[in-house]
Amino acid sequence: MATDTDTLTGGDASTERERTGNPVMNWMEGLSEAAYAYLLLLPAFALLTLIAFYPLISTFITSLREDRTRGLEPLGGFVGVDNYVDIVTGNARLARQFLDVTVSGSFPFVELGVPFFQQALFVTLAFAIISVFFETIIGFGQAYVLDQEFRGRRWVRVAIILPWAVPIVIQGMIFFLLFQPEVGFGTDLMQWLGVFSASPLANSRDAFIIILVADIWKSSAFMALLILAGLQSVDRSLYDVARVAGASPWQRFRMITLPLVMPALLVAMLFRTMDAMRVFGLIESTAGCTTVPSLTCLVVEAMFGGTRIYATAAAVAFATALVIGLIISMYVVFFRDTEGGLY
Repeated sequence: MATDTDTLTGGDASTERERTGNPVMNWMEGLSEAAYAYLLLLPAFALLTLIAFYPLISTFITSLREDRTRGLEPLGGFVGVDNYVDIVTGNARLARQFLDVTVSGSFPFVELGVPFFQQALFVTLAFAIISVFFETIIGFGQAYVLDQEFRGRRWVRVAIILPWAVPIVIQGMIFFLLFQPEVGFGTDLMQWLGVFSASPLANSRDAFIIILVADIWKSSAFMALLILAGLQSVDRSLYDVARVAGASPWQRFRMITLPLVMPALLVAMLFRTMDAMRVFGLIESTAGCTTVPSLTCLVVEAMFGGTRIYATAAAVAFATALVIGLIISMYVVFFRDTEGGLY
């Protein structure tokens, strides 16, 4: 029963707290669950904008200016998208063109001026697709083995994870010395098999294969770690039920293991794809960007090469970010409706 004091003060204690409390807290308590969640994520969004989006926007603004190779100022006036047009048409001063095309009168109405397999765009995409494909298969196999109970599993884990601990520069030097003529045995072995030339690190095709093998050797362990985390989160009782129901090992893998480990598998593939699209250190420390160009190689050579073409370097960097963003969008679109996929 309310007292006279409650009546005089305007109602019960909760009403009094709402009237005299912190207005910010009252506003937050009135938010919906979704609005409150976005409010909690606001600091993370602000930090992401500061460390990611602001440099990206700054790079885009730089790419809209003119290259100036003489004088103290490295950038000229506003030229719009001319730098992007030069990159696509092959008029940019780059060692290996991003994409050199000319208009043709016959289907498909464009012609590639530079052999496409020598272009940085093709090298980067081919490296990302091939390396992630084999790393996913090998990493899944390694994770599946490590998920089993057997004697000495601890040491097998160490052996599988050890390549991931090797720094990129050391990794590149290992394969550089391995295929250096008269130093490593890799060149003689591959020549004996009739696969490589006498100087594989000076040959674009041979060097590309060497870099692929080096990346797969190192990064498969990363895939194995993420996939192993997904495998160990699977409820073991599901396998017991499947065995009682008479399911074969392949049926247990297809109906239980693969769907439940799919989230971890897709996240691992996404991370490795983004990392592979930015490949630079492994190429530079193994064969050099002049032999195996990548998009990041073009940016570094344009920035720190003989000519100061900062605006063109910014255009290539921003275009690379767009390509990576497109790939991420493809992951989200293609796998958002899969069971356990990305949402």
